[in-house]
Amino acid sequence: MVPTDLHSDALVALSPLDGRYASKVAALREHFSEYGLIRHRIRVELAWLCALADEPSFTELKPFSAAARRDINDVADTFGVTDGERVKAIERTTNHDVKAVEYWLKERFAAVPEVASAAEFIHFACTSEDINNLAHGLALAAARRDILLPMLRDISADLRALAHRHAAVPMLSRTHGQAATPTTLGKEMANFCARIERQIVAIEHVPIKGKINGAVGNYNAHVVACPDVDWEKLAVRVVNGLGLEFNPYTTQIEPHDYMAELFDAVARVNTILLGLDRDIWGYVSLGYFRQRVTEGEVGSSTMPHKVNPIDFENSEGNLGLGTAMLRHLAEKLPVSRWQRDLTDSTVLRNMGAALGYSLLGWSSLRQGFRKLEIDATRIAADLDANWEVLAEPIQTVMRLYGIANPYEQLKALTRGKSGITRESLHGFIEGLDLPTDAKARLKALTPATYVGIAPALAARI
Repeated sequence: MVPTDLHSDALVALSPLDGRYASKVAALREHFSEYGLIRHRIRVELAWLCALADEPSFTELKPFSAAARRDINDVADTFGVTDGERVKAIERTTNHDVKAVEYWLKERFAAVPEVASAAEFIHFACTSEDINNLAHGLALAAARRDILLPMLRDISADLRALAHRHAAVPMLSRTHGQAATPTTLGKEMANFCARIERQIVAIEHVPIKGKINGAVGNYNAHVVACPDVDWEKLAVRVVNGLGLEFNPYTTQIEPHDYMAELFDAVARVNTILLGLDRDIWGYVSLGYFRQRVTEGEVGSSTMPHKVNPIDFENSEGNLGLGTAMLRHLAEKLPVSRWQRDLTDSTVLRNMGAALGYSLLGWSSLRQGFRKLEIDATRIAADLDANWEVLAEPIQTVMRLYGIANPYEQLKALTRGKSGITRESLHGFIEGLDLPTDAKARLKALTPATYVGIAPALAARI
């Protein structure tokens, strides 16, 4: 039982997104909290009401005056938490969230005669999903534009800055965890930058769709009530006016295929960044990166020397949670029995949590970036201890000049051997039947200079 003297919402929150990490994901609350959903519903209901009033062939409702329009717009623009609490109070009676919004609007405009006289045209011919699907679309569109994409662009910029700053810093590669052909630290960051940039484009290009076409998507009640109105044309105008793309083919629900596309794209970002977390964690473990010490922080309750890569570990863990939820959303939401079942409704309420864990992972990653400093001495020492990586260019040049069994000769010299040095490799090169300039070119190589065009690739990202 929670003690009654505990008043901190964060301390007693069930989810860490609303507790420990609330400040890091606060921006999502505006769109994916219960309040945010109600606020978006209000916007949709009023957009539909105004569209009906503006439709010439819908003669039952006249266009609103400028003063009434100002009142309507003011309600949409200033809807606050106190208003949301009143909607929830109404819902305790209706036991229906969208109907509570309709009743609140009628209550809110009771003192505005022009709008009050049109009260029965609020939610006219609509099913709840006409309102909900557009409200969810508005939330996703705003979050994508104002929160998700800006954060991803910041991560891309962080990676680009690392790529440029360390473009020419040679570094030992590791394939299968073993010493391999050298690269540069900047080039490895450029790889991730390029991958994130591609996913940013994918996220940007997902069309966010909507519908407002009645109980099963056919405008049945609309046509019976007012057969002279081009209802589909009106629906297109409303949906497009909200900044969404109209979907003409739906059941009671918009089928959520675009949501699956969007969540899959965000999940791909998470997978890429999770790989980055693990790579940087490994580089910290190798000593290639040091982490700036924050005054007062503790790395271990018993080992005072520890400076743990906790930001990258937190990022990895939260990206895993976010991805698991996003994958479930993407797999479940496009599936609905016949013309509608309710399983999507409760799942949709967790969009904010899925995006919240993702955003938390992105934020932790950026926080980790800010603490990193390279240890150039450690990186150089690791290169100098692995001269065997030059077996690759030596055998490649041998192939060029037709020397027999070049790969096998270098395999015998280096595979699984320790103590390969500059001197041992130069001795081998000297015994080869190669032109003098080819020998000189091979002898001039060091693990630190054998990086191909990695510096140029990193610099141009």
